[in-house]
Amino acid sequence: MDQNSYSEITPEIIRLANMSKEAGIIDTELFTKYDVKRGLRDLNGKGVLAGLTNISDVRANKIVDGVQIPTPGQLFYRGYNVEDLIKGLADDSHFGYEEITYLLLFDKLPDKKEMEMFKELLAGYRSLPTSFVRDIIMKAPSNDMMNTLARSVLTLYSYDDRADDTSIPNVLRQCLQLISLFPLLSIYGYQAYSHYHDGKSLYIHQPMPELSTAENILHILRPDSSYTPLEAKILDIALILHMEHGGGNNSSFTTHVVTSSLTDTYSVIAAAIGSLKGPRHGGANIKVVKMFDTMKKEISDWKDEEEVSAYLTRLLHGEAFDHAGLIYGVGHAVYSTSDPRAVIFKSFVKKLSEEKGLQNEFALYSLVERLAPEIISKERQIYKGVSINVDFYSGFVYDMLNLPMELYTPIFAIARIAGWSAHRLEELANNGKIIRPAYKPICEDKEYIPIEKR
Repeated sequence: MDQNSYSEITPEIIRLANMSKEAGIIDTELFTKYDVKRGLRDLNGKGVLAGLTNISDVRANKIVDGVQIPTPGQLFYRGYNVEDLIKGLADDSHFGYEEITYLLLFDKLPDKKEMEMFKELLAGYRSLPTSFVRDIIMKAPSNDMMNTLARSVLTLYSYDDRADDTSIPNVLRQCLQLISLFPLLSIYGYQAYSHYHDGKSLYIHQPMPELSTAENILHILRPDSSYTPLEAKILDIALILHMEHGGGNNSSFTTHVVTSSLTDTYSVIAAAIGSLKGPRHGGANIKVVKMFDTMKKEISDWKDEEEVSAYLTRLLHGEAFDHAGLIYGVGHAVYSTSDPRAVIFKSFVKKLSEEKGLQNEFALYSLVERLAPEIISKERQIYKGVSINVDFYSGFVYDMLNLPMELYTPIFAIARIAGWSAHRLEELANNGKIIRPAYKPICEDKEYIPIEKR
């Protein structure tokens, strides 16, 4: 096969693909007949209980007289309300990602001495092996930074003399190294791609040990390494809000599943990256930004509620943007009346929009936030309430920070690696069985026919 035909889909492949698709289709009525929870959810969208975790808690309802009542969403890290954690950081200049990482990993908030020790430990690990950037990241740069990140993580296995050691101390060491290295792997991967594919200048800034994770991201990414205190602060808040979300989200569940096989840390984290890459999980904020870019072009008056409502209705009818019939950034699998991450984030987003002179854009986002749930409720049968989710504003923030869209999902991964690490360590600490859910076979027995008689 020559290189030009490597990615070609031939007529024969199409024919075989149609056969494969037909063979894979299962009558939807059978899921009801056998009481199979599709997507590990019941008919009301509630997740099937598949494990226990002490890391975080997502709350979206309460039971009153035996009836489940939707309530404003709350998110807890190790028993602490995330809203309280953010408030504790809002009144001063110190950054919180490292502090909350410590909390997720060790189930306690660090004192000043512990925090300094932990930051020094992370800074010491924030260095790639010799020639790794040249020999690995610069070779075959991908247009998808999540694939680049996963490839780099898997390659680090080869540089680790204790790669397969699944003892808690060794896995903690590996996790701390990956937490420190994710910003470098992601941003250097983007710099290589933008240089070789887009002809841009190549910048490889070294991280600075005295800077926080959020500050280092902006320092490494920007050609002049400059950023404002508010930019770094809001990126730090974004990292905290994305770093963990209960054991039931797809990538954290993937972390538990793959860890339960007792494979190495690099394979586990690469699997989690593959899960997060999907547009149904970590890639949603890109859809939100693109949807708003189209909306701003097609709506003449951003303040006209009737015109904005009409456009949102067109989105639901599949008549606008990508014709998928969705208003991206609105709705969540668990939250109903509100996503606490979006609620917390909004006040910071407003401040950044004022610094950037983008108040009109923020006003449009706020208007859609108010109108979209009303329109969805009228158009669709909703079993629970609907509200905006964290992706609704995160893409707007990254856009205001001039982050390239290729890095939106890797930024999510840079945050979530802390949660994945906590879940991997929790799975290993409990020494559970390999996770192996049941699938009910529905195929009929068949008699083998020799090939010459078929």
